[in-house]
Amino acid sequence: MYIDLPEKLYYTIGEVSKAFDVNASLIRFWEKEFDVIAPKKNAKGTRRFTPEDIRNLELIYHLVKERGFTLEGAKTHLKEGKKEILSNFDIIRKLEAVKAQLLEIKSNL
Repeated sequence: MYIDLPEKLYYTIGEVSKAFDVNASLIRFWEKEFDVIAPKKNAKGTRRFTPEDIRNLELIYHLVKERGFTLEGAKTHLKEGKKEILSNFDIIRKLEAVKAQLLEIKSNL
């Protein structure tokens, strides 16, 4: 899945849920379940997700939604082989971005 978000310091939960095409409640649930997601909160409690949080959400989305892992399986997989997963995931993410750009160029021709 290719996530198209503008480069910013912080993202709202609405922007994140729209980018992943999921409900905001799922993002909040994953925040409670996975320690790697830790958005900053202001005095009102509004969540502000950093680019690192977005990257972790992409990885969790990939494991749970695309590869079919259970939540416990995804947690275990993240803890055991995080470096290997991240290197492979980064390659896949870059290739998907290139594919999206090429498809956009093709549609403009």
